Amino acid sequence: MDNRKNIIVLMGGRSPEHEISLISGKEVVRNLDTKKYNVNTFVIKKDGKNWQKLLPKLHATDLVFIAMHGPYGEDGTVQGLLDLAGVKYTGSGVLTSSLTMDKNMTRQLLSVHSIPMPKSVAIAKNDKNVNFSQVLGKFPYFVKPNNQGSSVGMSIVRKKSELKKAITNAFKYSDTVLVDEYIKGKEITCAILGNKKPETLPLVEIIPKAEFFDYDSKYLRGGAQEIVPARISEKLTKQIQTLAIKIYKIMGCKGFARVDFILRNDTVPLFLEVNTIPGLTPMSLFPKAAKSAGILFPELVDKIISNALF
Repeated sequence: MDNRKNIIVLMGGRSPEHEISLISGKEVVRNLDTKKYNVNTFVIKKDGKNWQKLLPKLHATDLVFIAMHGPYGEDGTVQGLLDLAGVKYTGSGVLTSSLTMDKNMTRQLLSVHSIPMPKSVAIAKNDKNVNFSQVLGKFPYFVKPNNQGSSVGMSIVRKKSELKKAITNAFKYSDTVLVDEYIKGKEITCAILGNKKPETLPLVEIIPKAEFFDYDSKYLRGGAQEIVPARISEKLTKQIQTLAIKIYKIMGCKGFARVDFILRNDTVPLFLEVNTIPGLTPMSLFPKAAKSAGILFPELVDKIISNALF
């Protein structure tokens, strides 16, 4: 009798992060223990038109391992489909996924809980004559789409003449654009595993070769130096981990997630964003944090699956 769990690793999708999703998905498949799991894969095409073919496969499935990033994968849409089908899946549920994908809504919610974060202005396409300096102060600014991951559409603006071009570019990826104050300092990320009693993994310090941790820095070899554990004091480490757990719980995260920070003057942690399906490529931060804690990739995917099943 075959007692293995039937698992579908779901990847691809309509997001600009389609290719990264494929790498994450293949890495998950490569590290799943075939003695414990009967593994199948399903790739949603870039146009998204083959998703209906997934539905018949769900009837005999114990779990879907979602390895999709960005819109139509990390934003609650796939999670809602699987909830309707009554199939368990890895990671957070519909509400948490949709909220955390919307950076502006996340910030509004967390600001009620006094979570420190950079000053920011959210703008829609029809907004005109916005006085950014009144809120943000002097240049430079960070411009980013409201609901993209992997730093897609993000840029640094150093003077007013560059602002319109940066905002126009960001609007290609989202109906809302965020203009943030530019914070110079160490970038730190905190990986978290668990449900009701989540635990943090060692912090990762990110030193991008470019001006910030952009798409190329994340996924090209040599694009960034990542130091685990981060070179900060034990006191600051605990402060960031406590803050990350607080954010994880407020947002209702489940299974696993990654919370990103930047340190103002390398001492004051400011919240940037929550990633509810962090990258699981060989270059990704989450597996590196896990490895530093003695958790190799096969055990990591095991833990993510266990958090989803029980």
